[in-house]
Amino acid sequence: MNAMKHSHLTKLINISCTMPTVSKLQLRRNNFFFVSLNMFQLCINVKELDLAENTIGNIQDKAFRSLQGLRILTLSQNKLSSVPAEIRNLPRLEELDLSKNNIRTLECCHFTNLTKLKHLSLQHNSISALPECVFKDLIRLQVLKLQSNSITKLESAFKKYLPNLKQLHLNGNKLTTIKREEFKGLQSLQNLSLHENQIGELLKGCFIGLTNLTNIKLQSNAIKKHELYKDAFHDLINLITLDMRENHIHYQQDSHLSDPPFSNLSHLEILAIPGQHHRGKSQLPCNFLQGLTNLLVFNARNIQILSLHKDMFIYTPRLQTLDISSNDLLDLSPDLFSPIKSLKSLFISSTSLHSLDFFINANLTKLEFLQARKNEYSVFSEEVLKSLPALVYVDFEYNSFTCNCDNAWFLKWVLNNKQTQVVDAYNFVCNYPSGLKGMKLLDLDVRPCTVDTELIYYICITCTILLFMVVSFTYHFLRWQLTYAYYVYLALLFDTKYKNNQVPNQYDAFISYNTHDEPWVIREMLPKLEGEHGFRLCLHHRDFEPGKPIVDNITDAIYGSRKTICVISRKYLESEWCSREIQVASFRLFDERKDVMIMVFLEEIPNAQLSPYYRIRKLLKRNTYLSWPQAGEHPELFWAKLRKALKTREDLSEDRVLLNDMDRL
Repeated sequence: MNAMKHSHLTKLINISCTMPTVSKLQLRRNNFFFVSLNMFQLCINVKELDLAENTIGNIQDKAFRSLQGLRILTLSQNKLSSVPAEIRNLPRLEELDLSKNNIRTLECCHFTNLTKLKHLSLQHNSISALPECVFKDLIRLQVLKLQSNSITKLESAFKKYLPNLKQLHLNGNKLTTIKREEFKGLQSLQNLSLHENQIGELLKGCFIGLTNLTNIKLQSNAIKKHELYKDAFHDLINLITLDMRENHIHYQQDSHLSDPPFSNLSHLEILAIPGQHHRGKSQLPCNFLQGLTNLLVFNARNIQILSLHKDMFIYTPRLQTLDISSNDLLDLSPDLFSPIKSLKSLFISSTSLHSLDFFINANLTKLEFLQARKNEYSVFSEEVLKSLPALVYVDFEYNSFTCNCDNAWFLKWVLNNKQTQVVDAYNFVCNYPSGLKGMKLLDLDVRPCTVDTELIYYICITCTILLFMVVSFTYHFLRWQLTYAYYVYLALLFDTKYKNNQVPNQYDAFISYNTHDEPWVIREMLPKLEGEHGFRLCLHHRDFEPGKPIVDNITDAIYGSRKTICVISRKYLESEWCSREIQVASFRLFDERKDVMIMVFLEEIPNAQLSPYYRIRKLLKRNTYLSWPQAGEHPELFWAKLRKALKTREDLSEDRVLLNDMDRL
């Protein structure tokens, strides 16, 4: 029955109360000046009475005598100058709201007999003092609201009583000092609001007894850094939230503190110190957060700090939300974030940062929320954004974007990535270069900046196929001509040292043979050439210098002999070292253009089985080839031709030695 204009409202109230189901009466804005004796005479079943927003200044004695079952009484926004005495006659009352009246004083008798009261609201009055005994009977009280009064001292009102109080609101008063053991009797208190006072002094032990306190609000006071040195928070061992924003905490250096202010608050999860009022720039001590091993949220917004020590967060390994916005942090070190790998939300707006490159090595793989607006960076690199794989929300508004190819990848990422929401990206405005200033970033044409990888793949594959075809064609049709050219080139390289250092030939011939053919060389060739005719022959086992590399021995033997006799067999063609010997001899042949090679075949070998070296010999149309099997019954003719080949002049311009037709290849 709000704002009723009925002239017989009292009768109407009592008529309504005769209904047994009526348990709540709401009589707001009815312009009541007082509560008369008979107004609620028949309201014996009413449990909740709301008389707020009237102009009640007086309540007659026994006006509530019929309301013995009343549990909730609301008298807020009236003109009561004191606590009505009639309230003491409501023994079952659990909630009493006297807020926004004109109550100036509280006396010890005001709440007598209200032993079941759980919720008491006295905010927005003019109370200036709290007598020590004022709450002595409120043994079940859980919530006490005293905010927005004029309380200057607590007068031991909370040292003995209110054993079950869980919430105490004292904000918006005129408290200047919290004395020792001021809240000693509030062993059940969980939430304490002291913000918006004038507190400048926290005496040591001021929070003794508050072992169950989890939330304390101290923002908008006059607390300075030296108040934190007094172990004021030492007894708040179960504190979870501490709000100290808008005070006067100021440090000039980041040096180590001998007595960190929060070292005993191991259960603290939220610490807020933004908006500190002081002159000049400041720092935070490197161990300011020491002891806060379970801290999840740290808010240091707008405290005018110039830098953060790299060890600032080594004490807070569980930190998940960090707000350092509105400071003068020109740069941040990746090492700053290495201890807080679980960070999920980061606020770095208005910090004058010129780059986000610190993210690359910061290892913030769990970061989901990033607010980085109003800074000085203009380019967002691929490396930075890829270093934040869990990012789902990012705010880059009001930055000076560069509209060129440096931001091409970022622009594509904004348009195409489906994981991260980029706040108001369509309103990002170009600031550089000057010709594009004012243009929307997403309108920038980045096609000239893009490398067509598909085209590159196509060109590479096509070139590979063409190269393979050319190589295959060359190998099939021109391989011997190329091989010849190859040997000529190598010969030029190998023969340089011998051209520059001409020495007389030490041997008439170097014998190149396989060890399986050594018996023939020893029994047949050596006696005929060296024994009977005095030719000086060079043999592996006899004339190679011990300890010298085998390749050097071979090269020195070939270049130190007038001729090289290659004793060819199938085993010879399979030997790697024999191949090396004939290869070096070929180098000399092609380079010097001298007839320095004599080939002696011990077996009949088809042309198809000959290596490319002998086909090269065929290209030069040389005739100095001898075949031992074809010698048959005329071995003397074979040895005579071999001796003649050894004696033949080396100049290829002279007449060639003509052997019998059966020796030609």
